[in-house]
Amino acid sequence: MDFVFQTEGLTKRYGNFLALDGLSMHVQGGAIYGFVGRNGAGKTTLIRLLCGLQEPSSGSFTLFGVQSGSRDMADARRRIGAVVETPALYMDMTAEENLRQQYLILGLPSYEGIRELLQLVGLSDTGRKKVRHFSLGMKQRLGIAVALAGDPDFLVLDEPANGLDPQGIVEIRELILKLNRERQVTFLISSHILDELSRLATHYGIIDHGRMVRELSAGELEAECRKCLHLEVTSISVLSRLLDGMGLDYKILSDTEADVYARVSPTDLVLALSAENCQVLSMQEKDQNLEGYFLSLVGGDAS
Repeated sequence: MDFVFQTEGLTKRYGNFLALDGLSMHVQGGAIYGFVGRNGAGKTTLIRLLCGLQEPSSGSFTLFGVQSGSRDMADARRRIGAVVETPALYMDMTAEENLRQQYLILGLPSYEGIRELLQLVGLSDTGRKKVRHFSLGMKQRLGIAVALAGDPDFLVLDEPANGLDPQGIVEIRELILKLNRERQVTFLISSHILDELSRLATHYGIIDHGRMVRELSAGELEAECRKCLHLEVTSISVLSRLLDGMGLDYKILSDTEADVYARVSPTDLVLALSAENCQVLSMQEKDQNLEGYFLSLVGGDAS
C-alpha cells in the first residue's frame, strides 16, 4: 500500500509531559485522513513534527518514502502545504499580494498560477480588498490557497472549520473535496467538529493521550456504526442459534451481549428466546455516529 506519511513509535516529550507516546499512524495516498482527538491529545504536536517545526524525541516517520532525519527530508517537505492552527496571512495586503509573497518565499520563477489559485478558492473577485476586512471563511480559504502555492501533493489542515459560520464550513468542505477529487491532493485534517469531519474523511485516526487508539476507513466506521438492536441475554448460544435460523446479520460482543443488524420485531424475538429458556436482560436500539464512536473508544467529552 502506498503511504504518503507514516509514523513508527513516534514520541515527543516536553519536560515531564509526554505529548506523543509511541504513535504509529498511516496516511494513504489520495486519502482524506481525519485526525480525531480531544484538545491536548497530541494532534497539533504531530502536525508540527510532520512540518519540521519541531523534532521528535524518539521514533521515526516517513514522508513520501523519505525517512525522518534524512538529508532528502527538506525536498520531501516541499511536496506538502499546511495551515497550522490559524492561517499566516499579511492583513494589510490583498489576497493576490499574499500569494505573491508566498511565491517569492518558495522561490517560484513567476507569478503564473496565482489567478487560477484565487479562482479555485473562490477569491478571484476580492480585488484591492485588504485581508483584514475578510470574513473568517475567506481568510481560511486564502490560507489554503497560500498552502497550495508550489502545487503540493499533500495538504495538512489543523482545525480548518474552527470558528466558521455554517456557510463558511460548507465552502471549506466543498473546496477540500474538489482538491481531493480533481487534483488528487491527499489531506490530513485535524478537527474536533466530528459531524463535519464525517462528511469528508475517507480514513480516520483516533488519538488519545498521544497514542493511536484506532485507525479505520470510512467503510469500516460505517460498519461499526450501523443501526442495530443491542441485546443482553442469559444464553448467547441460544440467541446465536435462533438468529442463524432467522437468517439475520449479528455480531457477538461477549458471553451475554450481541448486536443484531436487521429489522426485527422485539416482541417476536423475546417470545422466541423465551421458548428456548433464554431470558432477555436488556434491549436497546443503537444508532451511533462518529462522535458516539469516538466517545465509546476514549470516553469523556468529544471536544
